[in-house]
Amino acid sequence: MIEILNPDEVARAKETGAVVAEILQTLKSRSTVGTNLLEIDQWAKAMIHRAGAVSCYVDYAPSFGNGPFGHYICTGVNDAVLHGLPRDYTLADGDLLTLDLAVSKEGLAADAAISFIVGDSKPAGSVAMIDATERALRAGIAVAGPGARIGDISYAIGSVLSEAGYPVNTQFGGHGIGSTMHQDPHVPNTGRPGRGYKLRPGLLLALEPWVMEDTPELVTDADGWTLRSATGCLTAHTEHTIAITEDGADILTLPGS
Repeated sequence: MIEILNPDEVARAKETGAVVAEILQTLKSRSTVGTNLLEIDQWAKAMIHRAGAVSCYVDYAPSFGNGPFGHYICTGVNDAVLHGLPRDYTLADGDLLTLDLAVSKEGLAADAAISFIVGDSKPAGSVAMIDATERALRAGIAVAGPGARIGDISYAIGSVLSEAGYPVNTQFGGHGIGSTMHQDPHVPNTGRPGRGYKLRPGLLLALEPWVMEDTPELVTDADGWTLRSATGCLTAHTEHTIAITEDGADILTLPGS
């Protein structure tokens, strides 16, 4: 299903996006050396409830997962890049942590992810990988607007990631979002310009460039959820929810918006 929202619905979705952005930034500031991933999950739960929102993850049970997910946020450390199930792990200096959060408020969802380095260490490879996903996301958003096509976004994202030297996996990517978290259209992280669904005002998309340092291959943990790089290499993931407007795209999950 591809859902087109009216202006009032887009405005409500922006309120949801502000909740997601605020929670992620708060969790980033609190995720320090010695923090346990299960603590992060409980902090997310409390903030979601305090905001009058609902987690999109707790009851999430897609065909590819060992559902229901049962937690409030995805937490990926180092080689874990997608669907990271919170576990009893204490963060160490230099860990590359990805937090992926989706909530719904008043019937409309928003989804975003951030990757950052815990502690004082700043490994060059981690910094470069995070930067590449952030630049790729900006490139994808820059070409999003009415009349553009999904392939234009995919090409813009993939070009940045490939030029930075990272292989691109197309099994998981961005997606439509609205009254539910995951909708059509699928937005691969590489593609051909001029192809795919034509964007219209009122369409919401969650764009999410993610990469693994030296492989496009994923493996699934025994928990049935956490997706890791097949080689154990580092990974990074950045995501925003955007709304297509009459003259471009509005980022709904931008901190401080």
